[in-house]
Amino acid sequence: MKNLWNDINLRVFTSNLLGQSDELVLHGGGNTSVKSQVDGEEILFVKGSGWDLVSIKAEGFAPVKMKTLLDMAKLDTLSDTDMVSGQKAAMIDKSAPNPSVEAILHALIPFKVVDHTHADAVVTISNSKNGQKHIKNLYPDFLIVPYVMPGFILAKTIYEMTQDFDWSKCKGIILHNHGIFTFDNDAKKSYDKMIEAVSTAEDFLEQNAKLDITPLHVEYNLNLDKLKSLMENTKGHEIALHVNKSPLALHYASQENLVEFATRGVLTPEHIIRTKRVPLVVEDDSLESSLEKFIENYKNYFEEFKKDEIMLNPAPNYAVIKNFGVVTFGKNEKEAIILNDIVEHTMLAVLRADKLGGYQGISLKDCFEMEYWELEQAKLRKY
Repeated sequence: MKNLWNDINLRVFTSNLLGQSDELVLHGGGNTSVKSQVDGEEILFVKGSGWDLVSIKAEGFAPVKMKTLLDMAKLDTLSDTDMVSGQKAAMIDKSAPNPSVEAILHALIPFKVVDHTHADAVVTISNSKNGQKHIKNLYPDFLIVPYVMPGFILAKTIYEMTQDFDWSKCKGIILHNHGIFTFDNDAKKSYDKMIEAVSTAEDFLEQNAKLDITPLHVEYNLNLDKLKSLMENTKGHEIALHVNKSPLALHYASQENLVEFATRGVLTPEHIIRTKRVPLVVEDDSLESSLEKFIENYKNYFEEFKKDEIMLNPAPNYAVIKNFGVVTFGKNEKEAIILNDIVEHTMLAVLRADKLGGYQGISLKDCFEMEYWELEQAKLRKY
């Protein structure tokens, strides 16, 4: 009788479990993989770019030859174009989606099942000013990696860090300001390790960064029609607004020195392609002058770090408005809601990290490289 067991079915199930938790991944974030044999050759089935873990199916995994990926890790340099074309050429099913940008890293980890999330609790601690110390204390048996650009650079960094490395004693990997990996030869055990590791961070935050969010009286009377009109003129197309006046949003928008407070960067680098690095902040100035300042600052940021890139639309994708709340701007209602989901998680992280000594995201240069990374921008075109 033919054995009908398929490694992918279990991989789909545990990927969907991870995707059900917003505290682990949001809207396309994170990636998973399983290594399997196909016709006597070792193949990495890795999440296809643009798929959501919560809804991924078997066809959402890209089957890539392990040998090709491991050979790539040994290269001194590898352009994005060559990485994408090389991975595509090494796929045994050309109709499958492009492999995740982290495919090489998944191949390097010598376990059958690999899980990667952008767990809020872990990244919140990492994004605090004392994050390196806290992470080291909380995860003594993890490989801890300073922030580097995702993709080949990250894979190459870990390849070099793990020469003569005893993987059997490693419980996972923490990527500072980015996320966490767990792995095992058993899918359930890898999932359990992820939940255990994230629970460790959540317990730490509960003990050291508990929030007291009290609903505030709304005082600022915002003209939403005017805001919508201003944003449509600046973006050059119609938009949908999503207004968030929850206790969390009101608490966040009532902070002192709001411009400085609310412009300290993204929670995890992948968010920047949706939210931009910072929001429009309206505090003491008018909507018009605040928007003018935002665009001027964005253009200065672009000029400082550009090489041969073409500037994206400089308009903001969301606003934090003093004593009013948060407003997100999407091409449609769905996008405005996605933006709001990301901003809600970011607000909680900023407030909690401040309890740990202060929130700090990745550098301006790192933000620019991520925002203008073609492999990230390509993801937006899939939605």
